This record gives sequence, C-alpha cells and structure tokens, in this order.
Amino acid sequence: MSGRLEGRVAVVTGAGRGIGAGIARLLAAEGAAVVVNDLGVELDGSGADTGPAATVAQQIADAGGTAVSDGGDVSDPEVGERLVRTAVEKFGSLDVLVNVAGILRDRMIFNLSEQEWDDVIRVHLKGHFSTTKPAAAYWREQRNPEGHYRLINFTSVSGLYGAPGQPNYAAAKMGIVGLTYSCANALAKYGVTANAISPGAATRMTASIPTERRRGTSAADDERSPDNVAPIVAYLASTASDWLTGQVIGARGYEVHLMNKPEPIRHIVSDGPWQPDRLADMVERVFKPAVR
Repeated sequence: MSGRLEGRVAVVTGAGRGIGAGIARLLAAEGAAVVVNDLGVELDGSGADTGPAATVAQQIADAGGTAVSDGGDVSDPEVGERLVRTAVEKFGSLDVLVNVAGILRDRMIFNLSEQEWDDVIRVHLKGHFSTTKPAAAYWREQRNPEGHYRLINFTSVSGLYGAPGQPNYAAAKMGIVGLTYSCANALAKYGVTANAISPGAATRMTASIPTERRRGTSAADDERSPDNVAPIVAYLASTASDWLTGQVIGARGYEVHLMNKPEPIRHIVSDGPWQPDRLADMVERVFKPAVR
C-alpha cells in the first residue's frame, strides 16, 4: 500500500459489513486511524449487534492498522457527536468522515407506511446530518483553510434514477445529494471538500432486490465485490483531492465515473406573462424533443 493516508483520522459509519467495511479496511491499510461505526442491525433496521464493528476493528488491528469500534445508532445526534469526539480524543483529530450507514424498507408508494418512510429517512438522511454537523463544527473551529478535511457521503442510483419500489430510500438518497452540495459550498473556506458516492456492488441491500428490478447486468463475483468501491473513497480521503468537491461520483465494479450536475438543457422565454396556449405550444415544441 502507498500509505497516502498516513497520519490521517477517519470515521466510517455503516462499517461493520459490505461497502463500509471495505472502506474502513482500505483507509486503515493506507495509514489512517479509523473509528469503525456500525449498529449491527438487520437489513430493515431491526435488532442491534456490536459484533460487526468490533470484528472489522479487530481485522484492522490484526493487519497492523489502527482502529476502534463504536456500536451506536448514527441517527442519534449524541452518537454523531460521540464519533467525532472519539476520533479527536483517541487519535488527535478528525480529517475524514465517511457516511455509509443505511437500511431498507422497500414498498411501492401506495403500500408504504408512514413508519417505513420515517425509519429510512431517519437512518439515511438524519444519520448523515447527525455526524456531519459535529464534524463541520470541529473543522470550523480549526480555522485551517489548508486542513484537507473530507466529507464523503453515500447516495444511490435508487435516488438518481428513481427506483419504483424504493420511494423512501430514493428520497433519502437524493436528500443526501442536496446536503452534499450545500456542505461543499458552505465548508470550502474551512478547508473541507464534500462529495457523494453512488455505489454499485453485491451487498445485503442488492441481494434483497428482486432480480427483475435490478439495474444493469450480472458480473463476476470479484467485480461485484463491495471492496471495489473503497479505492475512490481512499483517494477522496487523501490530501491530493483538494480540487474535487461538490460532485457525485459513481463506483461500480472496475468503473468509476463522474456524474453530471443538474443544469438547464432547453430554455424558453416570453416578453410578458405566459398565455397558457402559447406556453403549451412552446413547451411541446422545445422541451419535448429533449425528453428521453
């Protein structure tokens, strides 16, 4: 390994299994001290088990790295504050926050209960907020525009493309994109970059999706490994990535891609208030050819 993260300190949520675990292990292998957080719940958010986080922390230690585990619920703001405090007190700073933790409660919108909506929004969107707020406050206190601080969030193609059976998950994941854009703009003067990863890998979440609803084609097991998402996160966590902020980056198999930001693609203007018939005609003539 290159050791490109030597001396840096990271918090990784949802790091007990899958993508988060792969990220935690690679960051540690590259030299970072890692706070490994995972509540250890089932896919739907039920139960709790400190074992997965502790196991990953032990794997890191066995490989010669540095890590501590935390089994808290990231949707609890006190846990978010504790994770930041643990990084600073145990390892002297917080340089990188990676928000991976999430759950699923899949339903079509007409079958989705209020509780299923609330639970997914709470874990994903509030979970990102609960860790990001104290991390941002800490970075602001440092008053170091050259701090090379990193906020790395996790979105999903479910939100970017609109998975029909995941309205709660899609909404949460697009909310995370908005949060990422906002943080990139708000925190740049404090030395912080903020980006979002849209991953594709074989995980507990993807295994739960019916075959007919999965996007894309199957691939070899090694290509679909969740560990393949970790390298781009390791790059973003490094001091070399100061130039990259406010972006959504896809990572799937052996591919990494930069997503476009929303921008106007067709434009119509009137010299006064629109008349409904004229507006309808212009929208159909100008916008309709651009809709795919």
